[in-house]
Amino acid sequence: MMDSLILPLAEENLSDYADVIRKSFATVARDFALTKDNYPRHTSFISDDQLKSKISSGYYPFGLYIEGIIVGFVSLTDMENGVFEMNHFSVLPEYRHYGYGKKLLCFCKNKVIELGGNKIIIEIIEENTVLKKWYIANEFTHIEAKQYEGVPFTVGHMEWEIKKNSLNRLLSY
Repeated sequence: MMDSLILPLAEENLSDYADVIRKSFATVARDFALTKDNYPRHTSFISDDQLKSKISSGYYPFGLYIEGIIVGFVSLTDMENGVFEMNHFSVLPEYRHYGYGKKLLCFCKNKVIELGGNKIIIEIIEENTVLKKWYIANEFTHIEAKQYEGVPFTVGHMEWEIKKNSLNRLLSY
């Protein structure tokens, strides 16, 4: 793994991180046959304007940089009562399987604690068993799976909660 740095992002970085999100989620769209015709709301098709609309109070975007180039992205949104939603968790395909995703995830866990939170919630494609197993291996619990009208896959709901015995492991990423 090359040296990397995780930094907060500002709106002026939006086109760069939107590109990382689209390129990262394009592999998911391909794997699950999602297109602009059958599911235009998929993250791989997110526009800069749609992403810009998410920027508000309680929205925390972060970029993972290697040698000054953004190769990963994640955002946290304060849902109140200590709960944060994690969205657009992205690592460019050519940088996957080197531990950068785990580094981003540990960063998010620490950031939630720093912000006074105690839980991260996420939604995934339930049928993406590789991703689901990865989150479970990283202390997430599968809560439920739901089928929503107009969505061509089952939505899996997962969460991570602070456990006293996990605090010591979180501090290094």
